[in-house]
Amino acid sequence: MNETDAAGTTPPATVDVVRIRLDIAYDGTAFKGWSRQPGLRTVQGTVEVALATLFRREHVAPRLTVAGRTDAGVHALGQVAHLDVPADALAAVTRPRRGDASSGRAADPAAVLLRRVTGILGAGEADVVVTDAALAPAGFDARFSAVWRRYEYRIADAAARRDPLARNRTVWHPRELDVDAMHRAASRLLGLHDFAAFCKPREEATTIRTLQRYGWRRGEDGVLVATLQADAFCHSMVRALVGACVAVGEGKLADDDPERLLAAAERTSAFKVMPAKGLVLTEVGYPDDHELEARAAQTRARRELHVSGIPDLVE
Repeated sequence: MNETDAAGTTPPATVDVVRIRLDIAYDGTAFKGWSRQPGLRTVQGTVEVALATLFRREHVAPRLTVAGRTDAGVHALGQVAHLDVPADALAAVTRPRRGDASSGRAADPAAVLLRRVTGILGAGEADVVVTDAALAPAGFDARFSAVWRRYEYRIADAAARRDPLARNRTVWHPRELDVDAMHRAASRLLGLHDFAAFCKPREEATTIRTLQRYGWRRGEDGVLVATLQADAFCHSMVRALVGACVAVGEGKLADDDPERLLAAAERTSAFKVMPAKGLVLTEVGYPDDHELEARAAQTRARRELHVSGIPDLVE
């Protein structure tokens, strides 16, 4: 079965529906990004095909809602998604089988689903892994309940030890970079701003974001690691922010130049957008369970306001 075979079905409103949270990790090297695309191998498409295979006898092909779509070549350790399935279909596909350790006693349906999806994806050398599955708490929405997304970016410059085993997630840079200057430049970009200088423009999409965290450090192996966290990121924003600081580290920009470019609020060619391979989505943050529904409603309301002309600070 390929991605285009997994035609989704939406349970009727009268059906008892269960929402399941999935935590997902993947090596993005061989994927054309997260989002399902006809004829292309994507993370969403691959996981949805596995789910459709599991639920095929129930005539259900679940669709995933994700916390944040990643571009081609970007990796993830802490991606989050959810799916909605009819309760009777979930019960059917997680029913104990002969030889199961849980046979004859009640088992957590989400844990059984995790084990069986893992078997379909390939438990050995799969480049996408569902690391956890759980029945979602009331009000949970992987996309709209999220309050922040966190990324890391890795660069091995001339002063770092270059590990060939980490080559798919680390960018090799030919010259030594000034990490202190890069960290100073990054700290100047924190807060609520229009990040148009660091985003690829998309029609009717806001570039206003709150950058909550951005800093650089050099690890024990000498590799430079950037950590970035925001309420949400627009298209190519992380790799552009990294590129601006790399230009500072090379001496091509002063450490206050990225801040001046930010204030101009327009796309610039003063630096290069960095390759996708060095970027990893490490974690998605959510509020306490009792705040999930309110957070999701607030985010949806902002989205509707944005459509009406008021900037949406989340999407």
